[in-house]
Amino acid sequence: MDAPTGRLATHRAAPPSTDRSPTALDRLDRAVLGGLAAALALVALAMALPAVTGWNVHVRSFPPLHAEWAPRVGPGTAGAVAIAVLGVRYAPALARRLSWRRLLVATFAAGLLWMLALALVDGRDGIGVILQTPYEYLRTARATDDLPATLREYTDRIPYSAAPDNWPVHIAGHPPGALTFFVVLVRLGLGGGLAAGLVVTVIAASTAPAVLVTLRRLGAESAARRAAPLLTLGPAAIWQCVSADAMFAAVGAWGLAMLAFAATSTRRAPALGWSAGAGLLLGAAVMMSYGLPLLGVLALAVLFLGGSWRPLVPAALAASAVVLAYAALGFAWWEGLHVLHGRYWDGVAHVRPPQYWMWGNLAALTVSAGPALGAVVAVAWARRREALGRAGAAAGERRVVLVLVAAAAATVLLADVSQMSRAEVERIWLPFVPWLLVGAALVPEPWRRRLLVVQIGAALVVQHLLQTGW
Repeated sequence: MDAPTGRLATHRAAPPSTDRSPTALDRLDRAVLGGLAAALALVALAMALPAVTGWNVHVRSFPPLHAEWAPRVGPGTAGAVAIAVLGVRYAPALARRLSWRRLLVATFAAGLLWMLALALVDGRDGIGVILQTPYEYLRTARATDDLPATLREYTDRIPYSAAPDNWPVHIAGHPPGALTFFVVLVRLGLGGGLAAGLVVTVIAASTAPAVLVTLRRLGAESAARRAAPLLTLGPAAIWQCVSADAMFAAVGAWGLAMLAFAATSTRRAPALGWSAGAGLLLGAAVMMSYGLPLLGVLALAVLFLGGSWRPLVPAALAASAVVLAYAALGFAWWEGLHVLHGRYWDGVAHVRPPQYWMWGNLAALTVSAGPALGAVVAVAWARRREALGRAGAAAGERRVVLVLVAAAAATVLLADVSQMSRAEVERIWLPFVPWLLVGAALVPEPWRRRLLVVQIGAALVVQHLLQTGW
């Protein structure tokens, strides 16, 4: 890796940001409390309204989540509680003191253990069963012995009218990049439910390190260290373990990290290499989920913060090459999206009321990202003018964080307005969650530890009271 520019190196060495103005601190305290209260109120309303009124919003039995009420403890409970206690006690200090490489390793390891412990509340089935259900990928992947032939008939088997040969829900609802991944796992001998679940979870655990790498490369290492505990330990881990959407999130996050290297590289050849790598990963993400072209908003934000638009064209060409390669093999992404749109609206989407899901989606996202999301967004809004504020290393770091949070928020709003996901966004929007939570770096230090307690507590409560299906 080539060395960063002098400007970025200066930002990288910045001390933790402090705001010594009592007036400013009071304003941020109010923002934290107000945002947290708003998040909890939104979730409570989304849960209570269908229950009290009998409004059928057509999602299992515990809206806004695709979940069922199922209080329980299990084999993973003790481990999850132990990780929770250790995380609250040591994570903030370790994030400040560890060397950078050790921090990345610790973030990966802690995140992986946290995901597995929560999943193991349901025992081995918490990891080994999900991907083998009729709605998921593994059954189809095992039955696929000619992938090119499958790609040629892929679009034709999306509609309900193709019954009895139409695809299961998740195969039909995604481009074939996701199925390709699981076909490869099967060919590698990792097609069992437990093996595939562990592979997906290990990949998902790399998402937080990818986000930290991006922040550091953009000159915000101190911010990355402050945000690390909340990026690692929270309710999102419930859906990250085994959910293919969490694997998509990791692919997208590493694509954005490579784009940050491309935008900040001072030498042409490395910049071109990073650009091509970023494009290939982001193109792969697009071929895994129809919603992930929205990562383009975050990609533009990364290029803006990196101070160079030169990677845009080579990255776009590389991403297009992935999409066009699938088209050459028989699946055109744009045709698949058009046909899926018809299946989606012929199916459950037309009975899920937009009057609820336009804001119920945001409540589901808040459960997945954790109640701290409300505080983080509120603080980012309160500090929005600092993106254009005074010069200096700390100001530069705040600018990086604010721009990324704004881009992630815009991405979520675009996804919500599209109405292509009514419900189940607690997993579908996982690729956007960590980019919102980087805003934790803007929260005053005493509140960050309190929010970490809230996040960890929320994860334990949700996993032990609800059966989420992931």
